[in-house]
Amino acid sequence: MSESLIDAADAVRAKAYAPYSNFQVGAAIRSVEGNVHLGCNVENVAYPEGTCAEAGAIAAMIASGDTKIAEIAVIAQASAPVPPCGGCRQKIAEFASGDVVVTMATTSGETLSMTVAELLPGRFDAGHMDASEART
Repeated sequence: MSESLIDAADAVRAKAYAPYSNFQVGAAIRSVEGNVHLGCNVENVAYPEGTCAEAGAIAAMIASGDTKIAEIAVIAQASAPVPPCGGCRQKIAEFASGDVVVTMATTSGETLSMTVAELLPGRFDAGHMDASEART
């Protein structure tokens, strides 16, 4: 994990819209093409309608034309590195192989790295949707 990816995630974290929780999160994705895509959390007064930083970075990646994650960094001002929520773990798994490293960081410099497979064991993927495999 390059420090520059954590730095990019931290820079976008400062732009997060989090007036209700004051919990700003930033995410930076490096695509397999080498491009960096950023996202920050965007809250809404109707809490379930907000957007996570990881989802925003994935949307930016897709909008640019890239489709595969090579590495990802997520940062928040917290006492320990904060992992992506369950929904974002599934979103990340849609665009990353199981061995892709997800680095979670705090603004004070603590980091924790895990692979996508470690974050989401038994992930649901397109292979589960094959009708011939679904028969018992």
